[in-house]
Amino acid sequence: MRILVVNAGSSSLKLSLLDHDDTVLARPTDLDDLRELPAPDAVGHRVVHGGADFTDPVLIDDDVEARLRALTELAPLHQPKSLHGIDAVRAVLPGVPEVACFDTAFHAHLPEAAATYALPAVWREEYGIRRYGFHGLSHAYATRRAGELLGGVPDRLVVCHLGAGASLCAVARGRSVDTTMGFTPLEGLVMATRSGSVDPGLLLWLQERKGLTPAELADALEHHSGLLALTGTADMREIGESLGLEVYLHHLRAGIAAMAAALGGLDTLVFTGGVGEHAVGVRRRAAEGLGFLGVALDPAREDTADAEIGLPGAPVRSFVITSREDLEIAAGVRSVLDSAYP
Repeated sequence: MRILVVNAGSSSLKLSLLDHDDTVLARPTDLDDLRELPAPDAVGHRVVHGGADFTDPVLIDDDVEARLRALTELAPLHQPKSLHGIDAVRAVLPGVPEVACFDTAFHAHLPEAAATYALPAVWREEYGIRRYGFHGLSHAYATRRAGELLGGVPDRLVVCHLGAGASLCAVARGRSVDTTMGFTPLEGLVMATRSGSVDPGLLLWLQERKGLTPAELADALEHHSGLLALTGTADMREIGESLGLEVYLHHLRAGIAAMAAALGGLDTLVFTGGVGEHAVGVRRRAAEGLGFLGVALDPAREDTADAEIGLPGAPVRSFVITSREDLEIAAGVRSVLDSAYP
């Protein structure tokens, strides 16, 4: 079964055409390029938000698409791009089954203590306010790949997805039990242009005392904060030694320690995503502050890809894993179609 994977982000579109054995047949740069490639048998879409209803991949029909549109208010930057991708593929490949795979699904069964905000019940119950978590496709793939490299799923794993967006996930025997992103992808770590967690009272102060509108706050928090605000660039390769890097590392180390606390300890640490895979210095500096947890990286392995990078004999085994959301999406597509068409 050939599967086209459509990964529509807030500012990018990634396409992969995979063969039945997950061999990459092509990475087209535009949907129009599909007309020149072997026709896929199915399409898998990354959809950022599944809300409370969609906790597994699902075959897209009119009802599912309408329910996905209704979730747009929960992810106004990302959900419209996913929906546009669904419509665009349908126009180019009419009749080809399309499956939605969700970034929130891996976190859908967080323990209540990790998923619940200490907010009024009416907000939580009537408005669906909870911690959803994101980057689930990446966290799920990294968990699965770590299990392959270790020869079994680790008991207590922390996955660090570090890219333009960044989040951590505490994984207990393959199940997400805590994560740093919450109701939106703004919560948690310092990111390229996103602030990460800030005091909500600060935002109220800016609104009440300085007259900033909700739209101005949203724009600043999403597009003009994070590393960009601290260093003048959102590119980790360009920031050098700076206060911005120290702030980034401070929150990263604290977040990893918090995830380890949710697990009752740490056996395995994984770095993935563009920064996690390629920013050797970030990994090294983060690990230097985590020795008390048993993390120690091997300088001789620091340029390794998709392999172990920990010091032999260290209490925590550390890995760099190449992010392959496309493989996780393809696996979801196959599971849905195998059930729908046995």
